[in-house]
Amino acid sequence: MIEKKFYGERLRSARMYRGLTLTELAKRSEISKQSLSLYENDNSTPDYRKVRIFASELNFPYDYFFQKDSYIAKTETTYFRSLASSTKKNRTAQSIKLEYVAKIYEILLEFIAFPEMNLPSIDFVGYDDIFECESAEAIQELEEIATQVREYWKIGSGPIKDLQYLLEKNGIIVTGFNTNEDKIDAFSQRTIVAGNNIYFIAIALGNKPEGRIRFDMAHELGHILLHPWSEDLEAITKDEFKARERQANMFASTLLLPKDSFGKDIASYPTDLKYYQFLKNKWKVSIQAMIYRTHQLGIISDNQYQYLMRQVSKKGWRLKEPDDVPYSLNENIFQGAIDLLIEQNIFTVKELLDLFKTEGVTLYSEDIEELLHLRPDTLKVEEKNVPILQLRKR
Repeated sequence: MIEKKFYGERLRSARMYRGLTLTELAKRSEISKQSLSLYENDNSTPDYRKVRIFASELNFPYDYFFQKDSYIAKTETTYFRSLASSTKKNRTAQSIKLEYVAKIYEILLEFIAFPEMNLPSIDFVGYDDIFECESAEAIQELEEIATQVREYWKIGSGPIKDLQYLLEKNGIIVTGFNTNEDKIDAFSQRTIVAGNNIYFIAIALGNKPEGRIRFDMAHELGHILLHPWSEDLEAITKDEFKARERQANMFASTLLLPKDSFGKDIASYPTDLKYYQFLKNKWKVSIQAMIYRTHQLGIISDNQYQYLMRQVSKKGWRLKEPDDVPYSLNENIFQGAIDLLIEQNIFTVKELLDLFKTEGVTLYSEDIEELLHLRPDTLKVEEKNVPILQLRKR
């Protein structure tokens, strides 16, 4: 007789996935925090009634708690924007979700030839000092790196039309999450999948405008190319973290708004806000980011920069600029991969979900759709009744 074994790590993972503390789950489930701790550490085994409570309160399938992962994606570091202001609980939840994305990626990798990682080799010196990271030398280094990236990916010096596609084409996985916390804009994570380093970029979904989302993606690409991925970010100083954030911002600015081409565009009317509004439609970058870049390039003085930013505040553009439209991610490579498997009759939807479950990814289809940023009902199983009447053979 085969007995099911309860795995405490799965309870811990599900709890953190939903962004709950032990105290919060104890209150919801009416099971003591001490008992929950014993279950999570495999020092005690809950009976089936308590497991049903966990499944209900955490919205996870019952079988989830009795499975081991066949695929183990190892995460080293996650770069969160606004690390200091976002809660650790929420950051942990998002990081765990990306680990599930990595597991599903590894499962699909057996059937789909995803784009291979294609990143330029960057030699970044950088400045950890918060005051030196925006020096002329630091800016020049980032200008050269941004130019190197554009040349390596052969994208010229004009506006980048589809940054998400560009990232995915070069092996970076892009997805989106509802973070339930405004203090997380985006985050990037390196995960070891099948012995290889895979980079993921997760974008906070909602009503954020196109310019901000594009900047977020470029910011995370900056972390991927410039910064260490083998250390605990909680251990570095706040100033070191702020320096890295500024470096990623400056990289995003130099990548999206190249010195020569954008500089030539803006030089005609560098102090005219209506002209910035006109250029926003071309470069798909926020007015504030363009003003910052114009100042960085030395096209406007400190006084002119401060005057323009005061005008932006006066007009109420800090939070909402003219021509802002909510941005939604394109259908990503996961949607393409699953569509391909189903269209080519490799799997039915049910067979695909069964495959995920067999390999330890036992989640409801709605959660998988959200994790992979799929179209609603992509993984909906249509139950069809088999005809019970047939004609007799004569």
